[in-house]
Amino acid sequence: MIFNLTDVLMGLAGGLLIGAAAALLLLANGKIAGISGIVSRTVRQASNDRPETIAFIAGLIGAPALYGLLVAPPDISITQNPALIVAGGIIVGLGTVLGNGCTSGHGVCGVSRLSMRSIIAVCVFMAVAVLTTVFLRPVVGG
Repeated sequence: MIFNLTDVLMGLAGGLLIGAAAALLLLANGKIAGISGIVSRTVRQASNDRPETIAFIAGLIGAPALYGLLVAPPDISITQNPALIVAGGIIVGLGTVLGNGCTSGHGVCGVSRLSMRSIIAVCVFMAVAVLTTVFLRPVVGG
């Protein structure tokens, strides 16, 4: 692994933007910036904050797309196996329901508020991610 200052600075800028967006959402209307909760509320019900949640979701999708157009497409790879993509999506969705939130809500907002529930949730997320990688990497490659 080679140290790349540009990667570090881009990660720092992204982290600052995520933190600022989460803080702004919390200060503006008292809502936690948990992506699964925001998407779920926006899809399931029409609420008073619907325009800003739609803008939040549009920013989540639009910012990386804009970066890809203006700077460079991200160097990522994803499996070409549709069954794995669908299975992964279903498992992540079930996990956010069981965990009562996602990594953004628990990891970014909950841990910063020293929520014990969020700290435990993040520890579980990370442990499962490590185990999944260790056991599935030899099966699916990578």
